[in-house]
Amino acid sequence: MTFLPKKVQQILAPKWMVVVFLLLLISFGALPGYLSGHWQWTSPPKVQQLKQLKALKQKGLALPGWQTIKSNEIDIGGHKWHMQEVEQVVGERSTTVLAQASLQPKALLLLLPQTGKTDQPQVEWADIDGRQRWTNDLHQKLKFTVEPQLINQAQAKGAKVALNPSPIEVEARFFRGWNQQQTYAVVQWYATPQGGDPTPSHWFWADRFVQWQGHRLPWVAVSILIPISPLEAIEPTKPLAQSLAKTVQVALMTNTFHSSTP
Repeated sequence: MTFLPKKVQQILAPKWMVVVFLLLLISFGALPGYLSGHWQWTSPPKVQQLKQLKALKQKGLALPGWQTIKSNEIDIGGHKWHMQEVEQVVGERSTTVLAQASLQPKALLLLLPQTGKTDQPQVEWADIDGRQRWTNDLHQKLKFTVEPQLINQAQAKGAKVALNPSPIEVEARFFRGWNQQQTYAVVQWYATPQGGDPTPSHWFWADRFVQWQGHRLPWVAVSILIPISPLEAIEPTKPLAQSLAKTVQVALMTNTFHSSTP
C-alpha cells in the first residue's frame, strides 16, 4: 500500500488488520481438520439437540404465563411448522397491557426447528408471507436481552442448561402484516443458544465458528403473530410483543437448546 496517500493508508490499515486476524483465525480453526484429513465442511459435527428439536416440532413449546389453546402442525412452503394459539394467563397480564384496550393478549406462535444436521435457515419468512398473502409495512427492529438470572431461575426449576454468565442479545423483525381477514403485529427471528437474529447469514457464520470447536449451533425459526385492530399501529403492541418474544427465547434456551449428552 506504499503507493497510496498516507491518509488513505491510515484508513485502510485497521481494515487490513481485521482481515489478517480473520485469516489467522480461519487457519488455526481449519488446521486440525487438515492434519487429520477430516474437513468439517464435508462432514459437519452432529447437532446434539436434535432429539429436543424434533420433540418441539411435535409437541410445541410450554410458555410460562401463557396457555396453549390449540396446537397442531401446518404446512408452509413445503415445511411442517408447529402452530400454537396461545393466550396470556389473566394473572400474568401487566398493567400496561390491561391499560391498552386495543391489545389482545392472544397470539399465534409458529415454530420451525432444525431437525437434521444439514438443515439451514433459508426462506422461512418468504414462505410465511406467501401463505398469509398479506401486505406488510412499518418495519423496524425489535431488540431485547435475556438476563442470566432468567436462565438461573429455569435451572433452579430443574432444566439442564449450561449457565451463561453474559446477557443474551436478540434482534428480531417487527412489522405490521395484514390481509382481508386480519391485521397482525409480527415478530420474527432465528433463535439459537447464543441469542437470535432474523437473517440466515448471521446463523451461518456463527455455526461455522462453533464448528471449529467441534460443535453445531441449533436453530429454530420463530414467527409470532399478534392480532390487532384493522390497520392499527404496532407501536402500542411493542411491549407485549417484546415480552412474549423473550418468553419464547428463554423457553427455547431452557427446554430445547440444552444438550441431551453430558
